Amino acid sequence: MPNTNLLQGTLDLLILKALALTGLHGLGISRRIAQITNGTFQVKPGSLFPALHRMEEAGWLSSSWGDSENNRRARFYRLTAAGRRQLQTETRQWETIALAMASALEAS
Repeated sequence: MPNTNLLQGTLDLLILKALALTGLHGLGISRRIAQITNGTFQVKPGSLFPALHRMEEAGWLSSSWGDSENNRRARFYRLTAAGRRQLQTETRQWETIALAMASALEAS
C-alpha cells in the first residue's frame, strides 16, 4: 500500500491510540502506528517529536527516561487521564468524519 500523508489532526489521534495499551518510546510509537495502520502511515521523527512535546504540554502525555530494548536511554511516553479522555473525544470525531466521507463517496 502506498505511503499516505497524514491528514491534519490524525497524528494526535494515532499517537494517542498507539499509547492506549502501554507506554512506548518514540521509535516504538512510530512502529506501533505503522503496525495499526497496516503500513499506511510512516511517521517521521520530524513530525513525531514536536507532536509528542505539544501533547505533553497539553497534559495528554507524561514521559520519563528509561532504557530501550537495545539498552539505549530513551524517553518513554504514557497517556494521562486527560489523554485517555482526549482519545475518546477524537475517536468519536473521526468516526463521525469517516461515516460522512463514506456517505459522500457512495452518493450518486
